[in-house]
Amino acid sequence: MLSGDIPPNQTIYIKNLNDKVKKEELRRSLYALFSQFGRILDVVALKTPKLRGQAWVVFSEITAASNAFRQMQNFPFYDKPIRLQYAKEKSDCVAKADGTFDKKKKKQEEKGERKRKAEDSKPSAASSQSNGATGQNQGTKQAPTSGPTGEDSGAPPNNVLFVENLPHETTSMMLQILFQQYPGFREVRMIPAKPGIAFVEFTDDSQSAVAMQALQGFKITPQFPMSISFAKK
Repeated sequence: MLSGDIPPNQTIYIKNLNDKVKKEELRRSLYALFSQFGRILDVVALKTPKLRGQAWVVFSEITAASNAFRQMQNFPFYDKPIRLQYAKEKSDCVAKADGTFDKKKKKQEEKGERKRKAEDSKPSAASSQSNGATGQNQGTKQAPTSGPTGEDSGAPPNNVLFVENLPHETTSMMLQILFQQYPGFREVRMIPAKPGIAFVEFTDDSQSAVAMQALQGFKITPQFPMSISFAKK
């Protein structure tokens, strides 16, 4: 087992991630993928050289983390099978919640890390600038819609689903990661001129119905529950 002797805990350590994916998209995609197992407290993904291709997902419950660990091992994520193990150390947000967070120790660790980074950057300071990982580009939030859900749309069951109320930052890969978990998945089609909606095609209507029932109301971000219905043809 990849986790070795590390006991189950609330934080899953993920490696072998595609390091070409931008940090914010990676965080959103991991949140979308793993929130099906339970409430997520935090997703940590840094783009520093030592931490590229790695991330941590922190659940509120150990049982949720354990389910994710069992079911998502080697899951194809951005064309690479992810490797999971339990984190060796307790995450900051969990430590704060249970009262074991050592603020003074954390500050000392951060100070030491900043010092090491400064020393590492000295030889190349004249030729390059550190890009850092503090900036976060937030897309314009889309107002929730009150679109149809499920069979209420009036369209008869068919193999294509109409998905709406998506946040503007949603990508086709994020939706593919969600829907490819269900048998018969074929493709995701998005319309650049109309952000917030997508079409997802399956082999037949029974397979699309299973995916619709499972993901109805799923939140890619906390403010946007997906609304899924059969597409009109």
